[in-house]
Amino acid sequence: MGAHGVPGPRRVVGLLVLLAALLVVGLVLVPRDPAEVRDAVDGAGALAPAAFVAAGALLTVAFFPFPVTAAAGGLLFGVAAGTALSVVAETLGAAVSLLLARHGARDMVTRLAGPRLAALLRGVARRGFSAVLLVRVLPGVPRHPVNYAFGLTAVGIPAFISATTLGTAPRALGYAALGGTLGDLNSPESIAAIGGLAAFGALGLWLGARDPEVRALLRTRRRR
Repeated sequence: MGAHGVPGPRRVVGLLVLLAALLVVGLVLVPRDPAEVRDAVDGAGALAPAAFVAAGALLTVAFFPFPVTAAAGGLLFGVAAGTALSVVAETLGAAVSLLLARHGARDMVTRLAGPRLAALLRGVARRGFSAVLLVRVLPGVPRHPVNYAFGLTAVGIPAFISATTLGTAPRALGYAALGGTLGDLNSPESIAAIGGLAAFGALGLWLGARDPEVRALLRTRRRR
């Protein structure tokens, strides 16, 4: 039984149903055409930035691609404001995802975890900020599943939020710059954005290669 007498599996099923519903709502309601997006923002008036953050956070919970959200922010609000709003939206959505997993599935996972998984969860919780930041800067790591995975650990909310904000900002800037140029890949802004994204990815790979736990994991996989 989970907390308050609710069986753990029922909480997990409820969480999955909620995520599926949010995904469907996102697919149905999110405009596909840039003109439709602009019309929606114009209709929101002075509340447009807050509406963008709220929508972006919900889309993050529903596994919507962050590059699209950040590019839309750059298109609608300019590179600087779009970057800031995208980072806030992504961080808020990531924190909500963590809390959903923590209250919906962590108890059951903790009870069922074997020794290796339990040791992994403890190790991630022990590293806290650095674990979250490393995952944010490593290229190719799926952002949305990771948000929920951290909810299964004891990583503190302040560490998670601060590391997510720091690790999200560079990519948000790159995608917002691309969105602000309307996809003109030959513009100086687009070239700089693509270069910045590539450099940040290379930095993530370098940091991952220097991380002792990542190296240990890679050695273990090679032996298999």
